[in-house]
Amino acid sequence: MLFYMAWLIKYEQRTNQTEQPTRIRQKVYFGLGLLALYGGWGSPLYLTGHMIMSIHMLQMVLAYFVAVPLLLLGTPTWALSRAADFLKKRGIQPIFHFFSNPILALLLFNGLFSFYHVPFMFDSLMQSPLLHSFYQYGLLFAAVLMWWHMLAPLPSVYRLSDLRRIGYIFANGILITPACALIIFAPETMYATYTDPLVWANVMSYCLPAGTEVPFTMFNGPATLAFLDARMDQQLAGVLMKIMQEIVYGITIGYVFKQWLRKEKQQEGNMTISDVPST
Repeated sequence: MLFYMAWLIKYEQRTNQTEQPTRIRQKVYFGLGLLALYGGWGSPLYLTGHMIMSIHMLQMVLAYFVAVPLLLLGTPTWALSRAADFLKKRGIQPIFHFFSNPILALLLFNGLFSFYHVPFMFDSLMQSPLLHSFYQYGLLFAAVLMWWHMLAPLPSVYRLSDLRRIGYIFANGILITPACALIIFAPETMYATYTDPLVWANVMSYCLPAGTEVPFTMFNGPATLAFLDARMDQQLAGVLMKIMQEIVYGITIGYVFKQWLRKEKQQEGNMTISDVPST
């Protein structure tokens, strides 16, 4: 956050951006976005999420449904415009143009998210820190592409009209539902990470310092942090994801609708007498 503030101050002074300074609201958004990303990828929740699935799902909400939109809203428009110009000069624009296709972004994030929660994939990733980190960065990249079309932080670049953006948000809500339903309505627990003590011990060994013995009392004993049995915890995780996703997308629809109304008012204000059709 200190680097972000120092960069803004230095750049605004050097390029004379004082006419359109970064708003306090944007700085607050960026700070909250960093805090949410820390909660999703670090903090004490990282260790707890390996023992309680609902906490792990809360981490995913913070990282991909809270942090990403806040970071985009907290980045000044002139900075995004500079980044777009840099991509054009470096010849990377066609690649970015391909990956920023709305349909591709829609399918990429929701596909990666759903595939992540396939039991075999989930347990395999949790037991491989390198693959898990790689997959997390891929999800973050896909989330940025998805949120880019929903928030349209750089109006001159995005491709969707306001009405289509609202439909795009609804489509995201629909595509994420099967993964949540699978977790909620599964007749039994699906993830060995939270039910098999050997798999759990292997996962936990990557969270503790090297050479530290994994205390099995944390899996099923007086030191455990789990407040529900494994199946109820799994159901709570699915419900938590679906409810939080609906809340975040509902707020986003309100944000898009507000932008739409502002544009309509500006267009009406710019009309002159000659623009009014004669009767």
